[in-house]
Amino acid sequence: MATQNANGNGSAKDPRNPRFANSESSKTARALRATSTARSVAKSAVSRVTKTSAASASGKAMESTAVGDALRDCGVYIGGKRLPGSFDHFTGLAEVRRFGEGFTWLSLSRPNASQMDAIAELYGLDDLTVEDALTSRQRPKIEIHDDHVVFVVRSIHYSPEGLAEDENEIIRSGQLMIVIGAEYVITIRMGMPKSDMVRISERIERNTDAIDYGPAGVLWALTDNLVDNYLRIAHQLEDRVEDMEDDVFEPKFDSDIEDVYILKREILEMRHAIEPLTPALRTLMNMRDDVVPKEISRYLSDVLDHQLVAADMVTGLDERLSSLIDAAAVKIQLQQNKDMRTISAYAAILAVPTAVAGIYGMNFENMPELKWEHGYYAVLVLMFGIVAFLVWLLRRNKWL
Repeated sequence: MATQNANGNGSAKDPRNPRFANSESSKTARALRATSTARSVAKSAVSRVTKTSAASASGKAMESTAVGDALRDCGVYIGGKRLPGSFDHFTGLAEVRRFGEGFTWLSLSRPNASQMDAIAELYGLDDLTVEDALTSRQRPKIEIHDDHVVFVVRSIHYSPEGLAEDENEIIRSGQLMIVIGAEYVITIRMGMPKSDMVRISERIERNTDAIDYGPAGVLWALTDNLVDNYLRIAHQLEDRVEDMEDDVFEPKFDSDIEDVYILKREILEMRHAIEPLTPALRTLMNMRDDVVPKEISRYLSDVLDHQLVAADMVTGLDERLSSLIDAAAVKIQLQQNKDMRTISAYAAILAVPTAVAGIYGMNFENMPELKWEHGYYAVLVLMFGIVAFLVWLLRRNKWL
């Protein structure tokens, strides 16, 4: 049997055996198919990685473009100094995390919902913060979240000659929302002039003390500049109110008190912007040290003092204008009464010659004075005598 296998049909592994040849061909084909499949999988993986990288880069570019309309400035501050170069909301935060210190400062102006969603997703802001960022005309307030603090303060812009849109509007209030976290400061302005924000930002960058304290230092510096502006405007308004008081009590006062009322309306808007800031500042001062350092709390105490002074001044101006309107109204009423007495006095004086002339103008024939030689002169003397007596009497009683 063994001999037959060796000399006859042969072994199954013998290359000359057809079954062996078929088996080897099958293995080769399977190996080629496996190699082809592996190459296809590798190409597919490379393609997916390439597409993913491209999509990621494209997504970052689209995200940056989406926020670009609202982003006015973005700076990265390391070691108390601003790094050179241009950054956006994405690269600024990445640079801070690369250094492991410092913070990025985003300055936004009237962002829309999609822009705020992009910021919130990257910086971890919650829905309430996004909602506040999209809402204008908010009262000054503070909101404390898990990893960030929201502080809203009002800005005041004063134009003595009136604004371009309305000459009667001399005071306009804007809104500045400040969001601080461990690695960032986000300022969102609505209605606040760009020039005011640029001026304050440049002043803060020159004052390295504020930058050294991080996001809390920037919050303090922004609030301090806005409150100092309150005081400057309050002093200017005080001078204007004093001028109005002098005008009202002038003997030749113009009876139009519209300017007084307009100024009171404008000061009332300023009062609504300043007074609610007091409890917000007190809450900010009492926050824990890891959010607001003790040094910043002391600085905020000084800001609170200035804010209280400004609030008291504005409240006093509002009350003085209320009294001034009342005084002007009383003075106008007295002037009208005086005018009525003067008119009545002249009417009484003219009534005498009118009555005498009316009597002798009735054309009756039996009137003795008509044929008297001195009748005409006697009637004139009588009329002038009565008129003179009335003038003397009315002046004595200060009706003339």
